[in-house]
Amino acid sequence: MTLPDPVLSTPKLPLDQDGGPVFTAPWEAKVFAMTLQAYESGVFTWPEWAETLGAELAKDRDGSGEMLSYYDHWLNAFETLLTRKEVADASQLQGLRDAWDKAAKSTPHGQPIVLGN
Repeated sequence: MTLPDPVLSTPKLPLDQDGGPVFTAPWEAKVFAMTLQAYESGVFTWPEWAETLGAELAKDRDGSGEMLSYYDHWLNAFETLLTRKEVADASQLQGLRDAWDKAAKSTPHGQPIVLGN
């Protein structure tokens, strides 16, 4: 996969030996793709993205003791920009998060999570 130059400058982006992004779960690839689509659609600039993600990543060193995965930070940064740019509001995003959490908890192990379960 060939990534655009701005994407390659993303803070701490995990890359494989061929320069492609590394994901440990399908949702990580999905939020990565949604972020690129929002950027390409002009929702935000890549410097805005890099600054927002960098600020989110810095929270792991704020002394709170809560360590999140890279893509948890990525998702938080994406939601921050969606809210800041008035694409979605915080209550909409929380509602979606709650619906996915409920669906995940009600889905048998090994089965695909379906929103609405």
